[in-house]
Amino acid sequence: MAEAGTKEYRRELMANPDVLTVVRRLVTVHVRRWGLAALADSVVCCVNELLANVDRHTRSPYCVLTLQHQVDRIRVVVEDTSNELPVQKEPDWSALSGRGLALVDSLADRWGVEPGPIGKSVWFEICVSEVKAP
Repeated sequence: MAEAGTKEYRRELMANPDVLTVVRRLVTVHVRRWGLAALADSVVCCVNELLANVDRHTRSPYCVLTLQHQVDRIRVVVEDTSNELPVQKEPDWSALSGRGLALVDSLADRWGVEPGPIGKSVWFEICVSEVKAP
């Protein structure tokens, strides 16, 4: 449950490459509307990586994306139907893929994964306490 004062956007979607462009725009709009334009690129990049992982590593592209602007952070959760937990590996910088979680780890203040009743939730948080609204 969201804490008092939390602004939230939630969307059920199919995480496939055709949808990612639209989702990136929607995330940007919400983060800017919340007065946190300075964080938009980092949030969008992390969301894109989590959704791309749903498309690449699960049997179903169905997922739920939740953005929350809490008092001191932006929290993003992507829930999917796979029980397989993601594992952050040492990235091979010469490979075409395999760097997504390393990127999320570098941009987010915290991230993690929680098993759920029909899959898992992968989440990240970016602190907003030092960001000033434009």
